[in-house]
Amino acid sequence: MNKSLLQDKLSDWLYDNAYVGKGINRFLTGALILIIVFLFLPWVQNIETIGTVNTFLPEERPQEVQTFIAGRIAKWKVKEGDYVKKGDTIAVLDEINSEYLNPDLLNQTEIQIQAKEQSVLSYNSKIGAINKQITQLESNRDLSLQKARNKIEQEALKLKAEQAELVAAVKNAEIAKRQFERDSILGLDVLRSPVEIENRRVKWQEAIAKQLTLEAKVRIAQNSYEMAKIELQNVRADYGEKLAKTESERFSAISGQLETEAEISKLRNTYSSYSIRNGFYIITAPQTGLITQTLIRGLGETVKAGDAICTIVPGGATLSVEMKVKPVDLPLFQRGEDVQFVFDGWPTIVFSGWPQATYGTFPGTVYAIDNAIDAKGEYRVLVKPNFDKKPWPKELRVGVGARGYVMLNRVPMWYEIWRNINGFPSDFYKTSTNQDSKIRKKTSP
Repeated sequence: MNKSLLQDKLSDWLYDNAYVGKGINRFLTGALILIIVFLFLPWVQNIETIGTVNTFLPEERPQEVQTFIAGRIAKWKVKEGDYVKKGDTIAVLDEINSEYLNPDLLNQTEIQIQAKEQSVLSYNSKIGAINKQITQLESNRDLSLQKARNKIEQEALKLKAEQAELVAAVKNAEIAKRQFERDSILGLDVLRSPVEIENRRVKWQEAIAKQLTLEAKVRIAQNSYEMAKIELQNVRADYGEKLAKTESERFSAISGQLETEAEISKLRNTYSSYSIRNGFYIITAPQTGLITQTLIRGLGETVKAGDAICTIVPGGATLSVEMKVKPVDLPLFQRGEDVQFVFDGWPTIVFSGWPQATYGTFPGTVYAIDNAIDAKGEYRVLVKPNFDKKPWPKELRVGVGARGYVMLNRVPMWYEIWRNINGFPSDFYKTSTNQDSKIRKKTSP
């Protein structure tokens, strides 16, 4: 009885094991078929990158509102969370620099400018008077020179007349001498009486005396002529000195006028600086946006020029994504390349190899790639929204994390596994500029 029972149990166990073995074989066969089918399924290669949401334009990014001058916080016009428009007052400063504490500084500077302008007018009048004086001196000089030249001509004519009379006197003396000598010889022959001879002697002496007198007159006329020429030189020198002195006064007046005009220019520049500085006491919003953080708290705190007092985030900015790409993946990125994003906080179902089954991603287009590597050994790639396909969420804010997927070539699953095992780079395609067809291009391993 016991032997029969044992045989029955053994038969049941053999039957059950045979059935389980067939099930395992069927399972292993089905799994192998599924693996083989899976290896030949299409797979879209992709590159996954991590980035953050930023703005497309630099002026739309969060910025610190800075002071232009040093001062003391007198009043706050906003608080954190306020929405301000461009030009709205954020805070008011009080002056702390002793050079600008005078409340009547602008009026006093303007009075100084007006006084200097009157000084310039005085210099103009002085220069005009000096110019008239120079004109009068030149006129008097010309008259004096003409008078001196006329006197030279008169003295020259007088000298010629005296010289002509001297020549005649010399001739007369020579004639009287010859007559005296001739009558003296004739007197020896008693042809001339002693009285006639004496008369000849007297006439000869008178001719010599007249000659000497005329020689003296010629010397006097010569001296007068030379004195007239010296007088002409004196007139030139005298008026030259007077004109030079007057010209010096004129140039001094012009120099004073130019210096005063330079001072006026400096004062006007100072006045403009004071006027512009008065506008810096009121700190205004550089653009429309939200006040997110005040860096200076309370009233009466002193700030330096260039210190930030708060942060403003512009509203309505065009967003973009700043991605970090490894050097090995950089050759696969080109301007105009499509990128799919998953943003933090938005529900998404991602199948990186099967983009058709992905849900909740947002498209973008690469518009800039850095040429220099950063300190972390990565390149920066900027991506803007592709509104033609799907707009990005309106609730998206700057700084939100983003995970990007760049779709590359479609390959079998076995090839992708083999590529990753061997460490080969991904394949990619790009659109030709002349054709719409896609040309497959492989990178060398």
